[in-house]
This record gives sequence, C-alpha cells and structure tokens, in this order.
Amino acid sequence: MKKVLTALAIALCVVSVTTAQVKNGPIVDKVIYTVSMDQSIAMKDIVEGKADVFFQAVPANILRTLSEAEKAKLDIYAVPSGSWSLMLNPIPNKAPYTWTKSDGVTEFNPFAIREVRYALNWLINRKKLVDEILLGDGDPMFTPMTPGQPGTYRYNLIASQLGMTATGNERKAIADIDAAMTAASQLPENKGKLVKKGQFWQYNGQDVTIKFLIRVDDPTGRLPAGRYIADQIEKAGIKVERLERDRSGIKIAYYSNPADLQFHMYTEGWGAGATRAWWDVTISQMYAPYYGYMAGGADPANWNYTNDRIDEIGMKGMNGQFLTEKDYWDSNLEGTKLGITEACRIYLASQLDKYVANKARFNSRMAYGLGDGLNGWSIRTADVKPDASGQKVLRVIQFSARGSLFMSSWDPVGVDGFSDVYSGAITDPCSDPATFESPNNAADTPLRTKYDVKKAKVAPKILADETMGGDIAVPATAVLYDSATKTWKPVGSGVTAAVEATGSLIGGKWHNGEEISIADIRYNYAFQVEWATKDGEGDKFFDDAYSSQYVPALAPNKGFVFNKDGSLTSYVNYYFAPEMNRTVATVAAVSVKAGNPGRQTVVSWEVYEALALMVAEGAKSGTVYSFTESDAVTEVDVIAPKCVADIKAKLEDMVAKNHVPASLKGIITPAQAVQRYKATLAFIAKYGHAYVSNGPFVISKIDTNTNSVQLDAFRDYPYKSDYWPKYFRQQITQIDNVKAPTTPSKKVDAVFEITASSFVYPDTATTPLDKKAKVELRLQMDDGSEKVYAAKYLKPGSFSATIPAKDLAVLKSGKSYTVVIISSLASEAPSVVPTSLVLF
Repeated sequence: MKKVLTALAIALCVVSVTTAQVKNGPIVDKVIYTVSMDQSIAMKDIVEGKADVFFQAVPANILRTLSEAEKAKLDIYAVPSGSWSLMLNPIPNKAPYTWTKSDGVTEFNPFAIREVRYALNWLINRKKLVDEILLGDGDPMFTPMTPGQPGTYRYNLIASQLGMTATGNERKAIADIDAAMTAASQLPENKGKLVKKGQFWQYNGQDVTIKFLIRVDDPTGRLPAGRYIADQIEKAGIKVERLERDRSGIKIAYYSNPADLQFHMYTEGWGAGATRAWWDVTISQMYAPYYGYMAGGADPANWNYTNDRIDEIGMKGMNGQFLTEKDYWDSNLEGTKLGITEACRIYLASQLDKYVANKARFNSRMAYGLGDGLNGWSIRTADVKPDASGQKVLRVIQFSARGSLFMSSWDPVGVDGFSDVYSGAITDPCSDPATFESPNNAADTPLRTKYDVKKAKVAPKILADETMGGDIAVPATAVLYDSATKTWKPVGSGVTAAVEATGSLIGGKWHNGEEISIADIRYNYAFQVEWATKDGEGDKFFDDAYSSQYVPALAPNKGFVFNKDGSLTSYVNYYFAPEMNRTVATVAAVSVKAGNPGRQTVVSWEVYEALALMVAEGAKSGTVYSFTESDAVTEVDVIAPKCVADIKAKLEDMVAKNHVPASLKGIITPAQAVQRYKATLAFIAKYGHAYVSNGPFVISKIDTNTNSVQLDAFRDYPYKSDYWPKYFRQQITQIDNVKAPTTPSKKVDAVFEITASSFVYPDTATTPLDKKAKVELRLQMDDGSEKVYAAKYLKPGSFSATIPAKDLAVLKSGKSYTVVIISSLASEAPSVVPTSLVLF
C-alpha cells in the first residue's frame, strides 16, 4: 500500500508540474527587443548566444561569412517573403507632362509619360539583381504576388503574356523611351523646349532629371540595386540625381506632396505581411490609389495619382462584391494587368529571406509564416530555456541603421500609424484581431471571436446598380449607427442582405484589467461610421484618409442585431465567391478594432474615445492633433510622452464629466464608463504609455535611452500556452525538383519527373512524399485556361506527370508555355513550382 501511495504521489507531482508549465498566455515570461546598427554584429550576437533571434532577414553575403561551426549553432527559417519594388511619382500623369511647382518653376517629368514608366520593365535586368545582388536567394518579380506562393501563379503569368522576361531587353527599352520622349517633344506646349542634346534630353536648356531616392541603409541590397537602375535610366537619356538616404527617405516618398517634386522614384522594400491564400487585397494595397500607398497617399491636400478602374476592382475584392468565382478571377487579373501596365509601382525581385535563431536557446522551433517569415506568431509560440531565476526570457534583435526602433507614429486610428516593420514586430504579439490568416496554411482562423459556418445564411445576387445584394430579409429592428444624430437607428422594413451570420466574443480582458465586452463591439462599429462620414463642412469628427478606406468597407453593412446572449447577428452584402469560410468569417466575426486598417493594432474603446476628443475638440497642451500625418498638425501617438500626457488629461476630464460616448449611451452607465477611464489612467501611471491592448503580451517598458522595449506575459488570457503550437503542427509537402523533358516535341508525350518530400511544420526534417499525396501538373493555355494532369506515383518521393502528344499538337512551336506543378496532402498550403515548356 505504501508503494502505491508513493507512486500516486509521484504521479500527482508530475501532473502538478506539467500543469504549472502550461499557463494561460504565451510560453515565455518576457520578451526584450533591442536594436543593432550593424547586421554583422547582430548576427554574431545570435551565434554567440547573447541574443536569441534576429527579427530581420539576414543578407546572403553576411551568412556566407560564417564558418560551418558557426552555422551549426543557428536555426535558419528560410521563407520567400521579402520583395523590392520601385514607386514612381507620375505627376501630372498627362500631356504635356510638365508641372509648375509652388515656387513658379516648371519641370518636365518623364515619368508622367506612361510609356516611359512601362519601358522600365525592359530596361531593368531582374535576373542580374537576383544573381549578383541577392546572390541567387530570390526570384525575378513582376507583380506584388510572391512567386511560388499559393494562389499567385495566375497573376504571375500576366508578365510573360505581356512579353516581359527576367533579363529584360535594354535595346527595346531605350528605343521605347526615346520614342515616347520624341513624341512628347512634338507637343505644341513642348516644341523647342524639350530637345535631345548629347547624352540627355533637356527641357528649357536644363537636363531632364529625375530625383531617385535610394535606401543607403540597405547596403548590400537596395543600395547597389538602386545604383544599377540609375545607371540604366541614364542610358536612356534621362539624368538621375541619386538621393541616397536612410529610412528618413520614407517621409519624402510616402508623405510629401508629389506636387513638390521632391522625388520621382523610390526603392521600396516589403515584407509579405501575411501568409496568404487569396491575393485580391494586394491589388488594393499596391496598385489602387484609394488605399493610400500610391503617389499622394490619398491625402486630399496632395496631388494624387488616380485610376478609377483599379480602385473599383480593389474595393470590390476587399468588400466581397464578386458574385462568381469567374468574375473574381477575371476582375483581379485585370486589376493586376492594369497595375503592371500603368507602372506607377514596378516590382523587381522577391527575396528568399533567411531569419536566424540560436539553436541551443530554444526548446522547439517557433511558428512562422510560410509566406512572411518570422512574425507575431513566432513570439507567441517561442519556447526558450529558463534563466537562473526560472523565467523564460526571449531576447530579440532588430536592425536599424539609425539606431532607433520606431519610424512612424503609434496612431491606432489613422491609416499611417504603425507603418514601419519595427513597430509591427512589437505590437503584433500584443494585439489580437478577431480572426487571422494561419501562418501554416493561410486559412481564415478565429482568434477572439467564434461563429458556426454551417448556421450562416447565404443568398447573394447582383442588383440593378451592379452592386452586391441578397434575398435575406433584415429584421426591421436591426440597427445601424447614424453619425448625424449620434444614435443607433432601426433600419426599418424592406431591407435585404446577401449574408446573415452570428458571432460572439471569446472572453478575456484588456491589458488594463477590464473585461472585453459587447460595448467594445458597439463602439468599434460606431467609431468607423463617425470618422468616415462627413456630416457637413464643419464636421470635426471626420478624417479624409480614414474615410477613403472605411467608406467602401462600411457600405455593405445592412443591419446589426445585438442579441441578449451577447452575440451579434450581422446582415451584410458581402460574398467571397471562391470560398464560403471566408464569407462567413468576414461577416460573422465580431471585432473591437476601430481604426488603423491593414495592421493588427487594437486598443480599448476609452483610448479611441480620448484620442477622438483630442483631435476633434483639442488637447490640454494646446497641440493640434490629427489622425493623418502632415507638417501642419501632430499625429496622435500613444507612446510619445507629450501625447500620453494629453491622453491622461483627456481621460481625467472624461472622469470629471462622467462622459459616456454617444454610441454607448443607454448601453453602459456613467459609472461603468468612469471605471474604464480610471483603469486606463492606472495603466498609464504604471507603464508610461497608452497602448492598452488585448493580446498575450503587454508592453511593460519602453526605454528610449537604450532603444529597448520589454513585453511581459499577460496571463489573464483565454488560451493556454500550448494551444497554438499544437494547433499549427501540420504535415506539409514541398516540391524539391522538377525535370522537364530535354527535347520536347509535338510528336511524343512530354514527361515531367518530379521529386517531392514532406515535413511537419514548423520543423524542418523531411521524408519522401508518399502515395497519399496529390501531385498534379497544370499547363497554361493560350486562351488563359489551363489543362490539369494528375501525376503518377512511382516510389517514395518520385512522381511523373505526362502531357499527351495529342494535347501538345495544338500548341505553337517555339513559344514558351508555363507549366505549374502543385502538391498537397489535405488542407495545408500547397507547394507550387512553375517551370516552362518550349516545343520544337
């Protein structure tokens, strides 16, 4: 009996230890972010174990300097996630291609000529960039859709259909540019003023010159790439003023008025932002002017590039306005083609980014985006060895050539807030969106909301005005917020919608200790309507840039029913034709996020309210605040000491006045509102900032002297620390090699030999792919269709796919056809490898 009791005691001890280890919130107890101004030193710190993970991709030339012994100490996460592009200033984007600045000087802008911009696609040898600068770690890129990622190959076929190649065609480009400039010189307004003299074109006796912003703080990447491109442009007779700048160039490129002609072109660098299955959002982000990333930034005070058709396509995709999958694809491919041919943003190369961590410090590999590399989920799932005190502390290095962490305001409302990668790396693990795209398979996944896809009602149709509608009756008692009267109004009878779906919150608290509630949901929806709607010329609760993004997103909302059980039933004219899960996830998900679209940031409603009152009514300090960056006002910033002091003063004023937001009157009492204000005031007093969010970490310390930030685990959190690491584990395939036929002919079958393997995400060990996998070949036809051929399993890891001779007979000899090989096991993101076939 004694032995049994002893064994039981040991078992109970083991259970209690295991239970103690699985806490609510993240695995680690703290995260410390520091800055390195030198990537080589940062790399050395990771190798030596002075830090745990380098949160920027390491350039290939630095990795190549490491010895084999040093490399053995690293865990490398290799992901095709980064990309380079050029953003152009096309002002005035019409003949005669001249612009008179505010100082009275008139300049000729060669990039105002679409044909000149478009010719850059042939002037630049993208293969040279990949081979000589990226040292082979990347691919030529023509669209914003990352080559090799799921769902991108249809978009990436467009460039080859337009005749573009990785090597370009310098002679053609120079001829095309010269022809376009010559045509411009013959316009009556330019005759005798625009002439070719010697090497360069001249306007009014001065060399036609573009100002090229080149990022000098990317010394092994965008700096040499920019210098090469500048040399190429000068070959075409256009002089280049090389403005080599560090990240300070961002302010000129994205926030200056194009009318001031401070720049004509800028070397952009992008992270993928997410692991995606669907890329329609990218058309809005990278090509559509309304979204704010094109010249002018959608700021009405600026000159803005416009393209109504791309805006229309982008908004339809973002807001679920395609009734059929065919319409979805036809329109999105059209939008991409327009973006390429307009050439106001030109993509150059994707990067095989390599992130590094100290292998010995980790108990297991972190989650990471298969399409975007290390991200917020990496921090959330990181598991490091404890220190002497028993705490698990994750040490993260970020690279900044200027030695500072943040480049943008921490504005949780405006479209420009949190626009740098440094801010996002810190706030992503601190903030939970309603849903997210899973890093291992890009599936829409609920995080702080729950809903049942099967219970949703879907009945979409296209209305007479060509907008999305539906046949589902909206209850007359359903409500929408009215910004003019500051009330929730019943929609009345006769209203219909495309989708009805119900969602509710998953419990939890804000970082100030207050419960996340239905009041947060109500406030979020009302705030969006309030600040996106202009109720007369004197409306102080309105922001143009905010409105440009939220108005099209709000338009599909037909009514909400706030149910007694705390759930929300939404009636929305939204329909995502290719996938039902996304339709329901978008409509049913309840959100507490009121602003800063496209980023994961979220704060509690009382912070949004304090900021709104500061912008609309004024602040104690007298500072004029805005949700939009400009030289005339100060953008709100929840970590800037002066702004935090004004937030504190505004909250104290709200306490004194027993203030209740208009959208919450009758929903909460003044006492409940004051409780929220006092909780946030206590949070500010404790932490010195006002980023009150809802994720598994809270920002506990921001040290501007050492440029370090500390996050503490937030344990009052609805998920256990082991939940997401287990959830994400999944077997994934990868195509390792495709051998095309060496001498393909129309007379014989074309056989492709395929080697493939699989691994269990996020680990790296591979095994040969077995017969349970689905492997297929897709031949892209001249008419835009594709023929699909199932691959035959030969042995573990080996497959063959055959295009019969009868199908080859209809193809054109000498033409290059794109062939796409795809492998998958189940619902995971498939492996996609494109190759080509030329028949002789």
